[in-house]
Amino acid sequence: MKMASVEVVMIREEGIVQRVFSGKAIVKVHRHAACEHCDSRGACDIFEGKEMEVEVINELGAEEGDRVEVSVPGGSLLKLSLLVYFIPIVALIVGASIGNFLGPIIGLAPALGAIAVGGALMAVTYWTLKRMDKLALSTEAYSPRITKVLSSSVPMPQICDSK
Repeated sequence: MKMASVEVVMIREEGIVQRVFSGKAIVKVHRHAACEHCDSRGACDIFEGKEMEVEVINELGAEEGDRVEVSVPGGSLLKLSLLVYFIPIVALIVGASIGNFLGPIIGLAPALGAIAVGGALMAVTYWTLKRMDKLALSTEAYSPRITKVLSSSVPMPQICDSK
């Protein structure tokens, strides 16, 4: 029986190392390169061509000025996107449904109850996600890392064969 192989999809970006400190580095990357094939790239055109700095794990020992490849596991990005975008919308819909039902019972118009409870539940969800963000930052599974040093800023020593 043949086992199916699982391929880990990585989102890759190139950048220049700006600073290095205790196993991490600050890398300057262009915002638009990772978004070339995204269906929502039209909404981000205001950022095209601009650079941003990202803190990454530096297990390869890259130095300041090195051109590097930075990668983030695609599955981690998908999980984080689900948390940030999908869960709050579900909370808003569930809260609005509950508020629509409870509004008349507590003396509010159904629409006002839906707005109040839906908004409150969505706010609590965002607050909870913000608290969880600190935990995710301490988990290396969600952190970008340097996966390849493309070119080094440190000159290679010249080997001279003199006889």
